Amino acid sequence: MRGGDARTSGLAPGSAAPGADDGPVRAAGSDALSSDALETPAPSRGILDPGLVGTEDERETVLRPQRLSEFLGQERIKENLSVFIRAARERGEPLDHVFLLGPPGLGKTTLAGIVSRELGVDFKVTSAPALEKPKDLAGILTTVSERTVFFIDEIHRLKPAIEEMLYIAMEDYELDWIIGQGPSARTVRIPLPPFTLVGATTKAGMVSSPLVSRFGISLRFGFYEPREIILILNRSASILGVELSTGAAELLAASSRGTPRVANRLLRRMRDFAQVFGEGRVTEDVVREGLERLEVDRYGLERHDREILRSVIEKYGGGPVGAETLAISVGESVETLEDYCEPYLIQAGFLQRTPRGRVAAPLAYEHLGYRTGHADERLLF
Repeated sequence: MRGGDARTSGLAPGSAAPGADDGPVRAAGSDALSSDALETPAPSRGILDPGLVGTEDERETVLRPQRLSEFLGQERIKENLSVFIRAARERGEPLDHVFLLGPPGLGKTTLAGIVSRELGVDFKVTSAPALEKPKDLAGILTTVSERTVFFIDEIHRLKPAIEEMLYIAMEDYELDWIIGQGPSARTVRIPLPPFTLVGATTKAGMVSSPLVSRFGISLRFGFYEPREIILILNRSASILGVELSTGAAELLAASSRGTPRVANRLLRRMRDFAQVFGEGRVTEDVVREGLERLEVDRYGLERHDREILRSVIEKYGGGPVGAETLAISVGESVETLEDYCEPYLIQAGFLQRTPRGRVAAPLAYEHLGYRTGHADERLLF
């Protein structure tokens, strides 16, 4: 989007230049859109899929923390971010651009909203797939107020032309726009008020280096410890008006894959079971019965996860087995297997990737009740 050096001065934000040749500008990031509604759900892998965002989650936005003090877990991120926010607020300057990366369901969208509230500024939300043309981005940026927090979810899916446009906006707080065609074309540079871009991604490796380098603050989210999930569950239970026993919270935390979104979803399902089959109180017995009905085990594995492990052990002798072969065996695409099924199995120690393929780890044999045999030897080669 960088054009020549010619400039047209005197254009204020919101002028008609971005739409001069392309018709009306469509504001892809309307304030009416909620952050939950704009998250792009992954192919459903059941109730424990952290990328699953359903209508109930949209209704339960009350569970989202509104302030940094209410955000539980990710202590190092909170400590550093609170310093940056306070310094920017005291100077009356926009916060530096923030890059949030980590698996889905860990609180990236929630934290972006908290940043805007802590700064006391406007919050605009969109997602990269919604920005189809440069005029979509221009329609948002030319209407932002000073120090606005502009959040782009799944930023790794930005189109190249829009990404190029963001470079100048992030660095110089200006938009380059080309008016006309052929020899009569000229570049219009539109000034923008200083703003803060918050970009979130679940696939940091797919974000280009030039874009990453323009973020002054990078925050990497990790999975939550069981004790942190218990705190989150207790907070959510109090908001929902559900009585949650200590043993029930511990069971749910162990089955939530270290992900608050999954933990809250399981809590709501246990609330349903407690209401219908119990006395409205989520006890340890209710959770055990509920998890059994949902086919979720004590490690947070669903039936589909166990089928993958059984396929590796029974059909391929524990491995190694290639991703394409394994995907066919379980009836999934390779992309779904690698992006949504394998990560937790590998992180939890049930599956290992080797140069020769996937290999079932000893923990998988033990959990599914198989004799390990020479599984330990396989992992050495």
